Amino acid sequence: MTELVGLADVAAARELLAGVTRTTPLEPSRPLSAALGGPAWLKCENVQRAGSYKVRGAYVRISRLSAEERERGVVAASAGNHAQGVALAAGLVGTHATVFMPVNAPLPKVAATKGYGATVELVGNTVDESLVAAQTFAERTGAVFIHPFDHPDVIAGQGTVALEILEQCPDVKTIVTGVGGGGLISGMAVVAKALRPDVRVIGVQAATAAAFPLSLKAGEPVRLPSFSTIADGIAVGRPGDLTFTHVRKLVDEIVTVSEEDISRALLMLLERGKQVVEPAGAVGVAALLAGAVEVQAPVVAVLSGGNIDPLLMLRVIEHGLAAAGRYLRVTVRCTDRPGQLASLLSEIAEHRANVVDVEHQRANPHLRLGEVEVALSVETRGVEHSDTLISALRASGYQVVFAAES
Repeated sequence: MTELVGLADVAAARELLAGVTRTTPLEPSRPLSAALGGPAWLKCENVQRAGSYKVRGAYVRISRLSAEERERGVVAASAGNHAQGVALAAGLVGTHATVFMPVNAPLPKVAATKGYGATVELVGNTVDESLVAAQTFAERTGAVFIHPFDHPDVIAGQGTVALEILEQCPDVKTIVTGVGGGGLISGMAVVAKALRPDVRVIGVQAATAAAFPLSLKAGEPVRLPSFSTIADGIAVGRPGDLTFTHVRKLVDEIVTVSEEDISRALLMLLERGKQVVEPAGAVGVAALLAGAVEVQAPVVAVLSGGNIDPLLMLRVIEHGLAAAGRYLRVTVRCTDRPGQLASLLSEIAEHRANVVDVEHQRANPHLRLGEVEVALSVETRGVEHSDTLISALRASGYQVVFAAES
């Protein structure tokens, strides 16, 4: 199927979603505005029902099923957000959902999907493997397969995000959003190019799971041999046939960001924007902060989801602090004598750095007799502060044998 979804399809989807989904807020972002030199806004789909935009497309697709199809139930595959969207939509429509999720799917997403009434099956290590299992289940049981992105109803539902953006920010010049299989950006591009052809629509993928750049270069959907990223919501190994056609014809540019870029964006959104966002939902902001794309303001970045595992959030925060030079792990060799540790910590305190933890190591065979190795985790104010601290320690006679951001 290669026929494009049209603006009328998106408008019809919006009517179906009235009273089901919420019009999510558009919030100004001072850090982004300062970095870009012009107005920047955040489209907060992270506060949508079920925690992401996915319920839009899922509900449009499921609500259009016949009574006989609803009786057979629906089946889907997802790392989490589509799963929750399908589970919620199925409950609202009055049908049962079975959802196949990768075995490493975040536990909060699994729990939330079950909480909406779906039966969850953990199969495969990737969404692509879960998709195969879901399609096999559909063939065996007659359940209707609800594709996470490659269906006109799903694309039309996701496109309603762009209708809201154009109403909330009429002078928008650039829209940036994350891309996995391509359903969201396809629907948004349909709306933007129909109503405001001058608006640039830019997609962002994690560099370690970027199927679209290769596919666009090849002129057809190409499957990645392997992929891995903290942005599990956009970890898709192959674009859809329908979404690929939309992206190739309507999207202006696809760029990639690193895992470090994503972690920095998450930290900024949490610290400065007070937004809880999952990695996949932050890649648009990551691209803007990293300068991965040239944009014209006003810019709207879509925060596509907020379903982040708290344990992952802890790791991402620590990694983001390190990437920003604000979390330093340093190992110092010094003489093993009374008062030496107190002197070292006093030196660090004088430079207004905060010691998080300390570990002594005397058994290292590389140490000389009477020497000790002290491993420190230190909070600093940034790269410059970290460099100043290391220089000061060395100037005081301490041997800094290892200093790195991690």
